[in-house]
Amino acid sequence: MPDPVAVNSMFSRIARRYDVANHLLSGGVDVWWRRRLVSAVRRHGPTDVLDLATGSGDVAFAMSKGLPSTIAITGMDFCQPMLDEAVIKQETRGGFANITFRQGDGMALPLADQSFDAITISFGLRNMGDRHRALSEMHRVLRPGGRLFVLEFSQPYRWFRPFYYLYLKKLLPAIAALVTGDRGAYEYLCGSIEQYPDHKAMSGEITRAGFGTVAVTRMTFGSVALHAATK
Repeated sequence: MPDPVAVNSMFSRIARRYDVANHLLSGGVDVWWRRRLVSAVRRHGPTDVLDLATGSGDVAFAMSKGLPSTIAITGMDFCQPMLDEAVIKQETRGGFANITFRQGDGMALPLADQSFDAITISFGLRNMGDRHRALSEMHRVLRPGGRLFVLEFSQPYRWFRPFYYLYLKKLLPAIAALVTGDRGAYEYLCGSIEQYPDHKAMSGEITRAGFGTVAVTRMTFGSVALHAATK
């Protein structure tokens, strides 16, 4: 499992160039992934949402645009420089009054039991030092009947894997080094994707944390999966 101190340091280093790198390295498909997530949350009809590992806030902003303005959104991350970027975007873009950003560790959430109707976490679960502990914390702060949405990289369809891992191991770190100046950070991120469970194993981890039946939507040739589970 990742070392939380090293992960925090890494994201602090790349915070200012993180958004640019994400859009470039995904070919812009990250926007579509977020839209699919927001659509799933909207169908659930929550009154308040916690976006964990919110980073620079892109998922929180997408939900603010795509959900009714009456829904309160809390964006939480343990890396303050990433949160600083989110707050800068919130202040410079205007609006987004229903979003509150605050610092918090996903493995020890500074939140009361049964605080939210929905929790989202996008491309952050694989960076948790203890996934079971993090998922158990999410289960704790969800209200009964609440929904968890995990958007994360996954293992792609078998025929696509040679092309995917060629890009992931060879091309992506080189491009990221040019954009962010930090090749090592993206070598770690690529390695974390390769070692992450496939969609079936991830469903099992979510269930073991106490959640009910898990529904999975695979995207982009299976390289990304959206898991939705109910408390």
